[in-house]
Amino acid sequence: SSKFAVNISILIVAVVIFLLVIHHNFLSLSDFLRRELSDPSPLGLQPIDFIPAAPQRLTDERNDKEIAVVIAASDERLGGAIAAMNSIYHHTRANVVFHIVTLNDTVDHLRMWLRSTALKNMKYQILDFDPRVLEGKVQVDPLKADTFKPLTFARFYLPSLVPHAEKVIYVDDDVIVQDDILELYNTPLKPGHAAAFSDDCDSTTSKVAVRGAGNQYNYIGFLDYKKETIRKLAMKANTCSFNPGVFVANLTEWKLQNITKQLEKWMALNVVEELYSKTLAGSITTPPLLIVFYKQHSSIDPMWNVRHLGSSAGKRYSPQFVKAAKLLHWNGHFKPWGRTASYAEVWEKWFVPDPTGKFSLIRRHSEAYEAK
Repeated sequence: SSKFAVNISILIVAVVIFLLVIHHNFLSLSDFLRRELSDPSPLGLQPIDFIPAAPQRLTDERNDKEIAVVIAASDERLGGAIAAMNSIYHHTRANVVFHIVTLNDTVDHLRMWLRSTALKNMKYQILDFDPRVLEGKVQVDPLKADTFKPLTFARFYLPSLVPHAEKVIYVDDDVIVQDDILELYNTPLKPGHAAAFSDDCDSTTSKVAVRGAGNQYNYIGFLDYKKETIRKLAMKANTCSFNPGVFVANLTEWKLQNITKQLEKWMALNVVEELYSKTLAGSITTPPLLIVFYKQHSSIDPMWNVRHLGSSAGKRYSPQFVKAAKLLHWNGHFKPWGRTASYAEVWEKWFVPDPTGKFSLIRRHSEAYEAK
């Protein structure tokens, strides 16, 4: 029996040593990962803030799987991003983490707004976008330099912004979400597709076709088919375009296909050859996406991007339809914070006043501008 006791003792010692070795390796690994995570990313996209701890009550209610939502927040439109995040946060029980992309001079304003209001329990990370990554890729007219918005290109750099996510949702700042964002996140993407968009010919959009905006809904509205480079691509001019203001991206596939590099290639080519349509319907961020994702993207449910609320076309939606929409999008000239847009009162419900008062001054200015 004493021999048996000795054997047991030896076994216990061996187990303890084994556990200590595992513990040591685990510490080294976590230390290595921590170093990896804190390495500056190649884009100069530095995480500035991260609030990991939600109150216990919310942690119990919300599911564990982290859902990354990327939103760009420029200073003059900060209230838009705030209202969008508030609407997303209040309609989900999922564990949503917002990755808020902004420019350096907006960080303090944004941080104050988030910390001193009802939004302080949201999980978020503030990312500082370096506009220098766009040098040589965007033609900036010196006379209109102040209209150049570098943050509209943040969506091209998703893997650098959220390096550890497999899948992300990107939303513009002029949206309000009225359903659980988890449903959008779970949009099935076909094998080989890096993103899912809402097509411009879908039933909800064509209901309010914008008249007089050129070929708003197909490729010829965004690309100059007189240019040989465009013709060589053999993309049908009447192909339905899509709206890049709300989309779901599979970042594993995005990295595999080097989508960011492809987008940058078309941006740089446009600077030299002017490939975009002269009657461009909408933003200059759309054409490179249309080229790269030609017949290579999945679709999101059109109710997850009910748009044109910011144009005169938005007035054609019925209140019942607006209520049923899962996501409302005020793309177009009239933003809901200017109050002259259709259904601005729906947006107002989710707006959280700016504790610094700065945004209310901007709103007054934009209302005066829209009233002209």
